[in-house]
Amino acid sequence: MAKRKKQGAYMISSVAEMYDIHPQTLRLYEREGLLKPSRTEGNTRLYTDEDLERLEFILSLARDLGVNISGIAIILQMRERMDEMQRQMANFVTYVRDEVMARAQSAHVDASRGAIVPVRRSIVPEKKK
Repeated sequence: MAKRKKQGAYMISSVAEMYDIHPQTLRLYEREGLLKPSRTEGNTRLYTDEDLERLEFILSLARDLGVNISGIAIILQMRERMDEMQRQMANFVTYVRDEVMARAQSAHVDASRGAIVPVRRSIVPEKKK
């Protein structure tokens, strides 16, 4: 797509020029909730590198795949939900791993105490020799 600096904030005219779009298109994306640039005290829009990454995704959906604004909004919402679910799953996996490790460490004292599933003693009598 466009070449950009490493860090910083970009004004609407710079972003429009970098991505070969009209500033009104950026304003429309903001009005529709697709982009949320920060603002200065003078109310000038400032786009961060994160905003530009999101814009690149929006433009690829619109230009390359022909997705309309409503479709883009739905895709972005689904993407955010998936990211949140991935964070929750990572937290859950960490919790389970920590719990298993804690139980495994306590299992050295008593094997049945550290079991994830309750261990029942065998009720079948041993064979006599």
